[in-house]
Amino acid sequence: MVEALIYLAAGLAGAAFLLALVRFVKGPSAADRVVAFDVLTIIAITAMALVAWLENRAIYLDVALVYALLSFLGVIVVARYLEGEA
Repeated sequence: MVEALIYLAAGLAGAAFLLALVRFVKGPSAADRVVAFDVLTIIAITAMALVAWLENRAIYLDVALVYALLSFLGVIVVARYLEGEA
């Protein structure tokens, strides 16, 4: 039962990834693209956590944590850059 829910969560994360990717490509402004990129990284972190659960590998959670920290810093840097543009 738990594995079925994990697979359901993976499917929903995949659908969310596709929707966020569409927004990233079609975003009318740079701010929309930055937010879509942040959503894509969050979904990727979710995928890493799901794979860690399915494979019983805790090291994947460490990778997801480092990726989350780098993603957060990257979004802050881009937001600062876009703030200076205005």
